[in-house]
Amino acid sequence: MNGSKTPGWVELIGVPVDLGASRRGVDMGPSAIRYSGLLDAILKMGLSCRDLGNIEVPVVAFEEGNPKARYGRAIAEIDRRLMERVAASLASGNRPVVLGGDHSLATGSIFGTQRIFGRTGVLWMDAHGDFNTGETTTSGNMHGMSLAAAVGACVPELSAILPPDMTFIDPRNVAIVGARDLEEGESGMLRQYGVTVFTMEDIDRHGMQKVMQHALEVVENGTDALHASFDLDVVTPSEAPGVGTPVRGGLTYREAHLASEMIARSPKLRTIDLVELNPILDMANRTGELAVALICSMLGKRIF
Repeated sequence: MNGSKTPGWVELIGVPVDLGASRRGVDMGPSAIRYSGLLDAILKMGLSCRDLGNIEVPVVAFEEGNPKARYGRAIAEIDRRLMERVAASLASGNRPVVLGGDHSLATGSIFGTQRIFGRTGVLWMDAHGDFNTGETTTSGNMHGMSLAAAVGACVPELSAILPPDMTFIDPRNVAIVGARDLEEGESGMLRQYGVTVFTMEDIDRHGMQKVMQHALEVVENGTDALHASFDLDVVTPSEAPGVGTPVRGGLTYREAHLASEMIARSPKLRTIDLVELNPILDMANRTGELAVALICSMLGKRIF
């Protein structure tokens, strides 16, 4: 069975931003995923799907600003717009799929989900923790701070977009899967906040199915919604060459699909991010096609 009818529409939202990264090119990610046939692939599953276009990202030169939070003000405004777009989609009974763009966008989509559903769990598929702050970062790149901002961990540039009537994400309902490149200060922050982290060593020892089962238990425990944020660099570079920050030894093609298939089975899944595709670095559109396949798996596509 390749999918089932669900209420409402799958709504595609592009965020062509690369300000949060040190390497240019991921701003073309949404276009590359669309070019790879995402809309048609979803329609072939029997789902209703429409493309809402891109969040407006001004192309004029930005002031870098604080070197410990580079382009923080511009990224915060982009995330604010995304938060509103995601919340509007969910309030209409639809399912937003956000196409990145660098991972700094995730704070907006997470807050948009929590704005409608209340307590939200976050499943973070990533080679990195993205849990830096201005005190721990070694690069100042905001795509390495978005998860920290979502739990209120002293990233004022992004945390400030949280509406006054909302609370931050509870870090006890956050699970990172596939981590293998964590900065020392970032690791300390993850322990301090009680975030559950499954490294590649955990996957090697226990297998993908058990790790994902445990991760889903963490993010679903007492929550009303699940946000899945999938950074393509969680996949090993031989399978996903078109990413800005590749790290050897990641998920295999099938491990990535198993994770996506298990995400799809969660009754609490409400929103999805697919981020960090850099078509400039891709090989024969291999990563673009993988992005489409993984999104379809997270929406319920099966082999049989």
